[in-house]
Amino acid sequence: MALRELKVCLLGDTGVGKSSIVCRFVEDNFDPNINPTIGASFMTKTVQYQNELHKFLIWDTAGQERFRSVTRSYYRGAAGALLVYDITSRETYNALTTWLSDARMLASQNIVIILCGNKKDLDADREVTFLEASRFAQENELMFLETSALTGENVEEAFVQCARKILNKIESGELDPERMGSGIQYGDAALRQLRSPRRAQPQGTQECGC
Repeated sequence: MALRELKVCLLGDTGVGKSSIVCRFVEDNFDPNINPTIGASFMTKTVQYQNELHKFLIWDTAGQERFRSVTRSYYRGAAGALLVYDITSRETYNALTTWLSDARMLASQNIVIILCGNKKDLDADREVTFLEASRFAQENELMFLETSALTGENVEEAFVQCARKILNKIESGELDPERMGSGIQYGDAALRQLRSPRRAQPQGTQECGC
């Protein structure tokens, strides 16, 4: 079976739950005591659309300001990104514009960005409304989901939507997978003829050290 690799980065302030989102997606696991990422960590997961395998190459970048000059280098050549904030922290929401600007400046020109309002399970402590975030996403041409790494709600869907949008851009000609820095690699040249994707089903994981 042919294989396509998609480079995806997670961006956002420290403490918003980026590493927890990745660990939930990769291992279906949640660790309440997970340590903050230093620099960046790398994880993979392969999913299947019909007869096509898609391997996510996931770069989970640190949110601390002191690592920004380092983590920016990981944005280059990314086909997709999850831009994450904490719905219980307006400070992390207010920082989105800076993260978004960095991603669009440093990553591939046609990068697909999914806005994720994480910690949906803490709705009682919410500081950012769903409507407000939805407007921000619409104004900046982003797809938007609220997620919970704790319960797993919408975590897989965020990655699936990211992959689906990337494939749609390839099919429409908006994104050229042959261009250097597109964030897409092929494990088999036969996969260059694309078919319409369906919801991904997990095929395998690599430990994320959660």
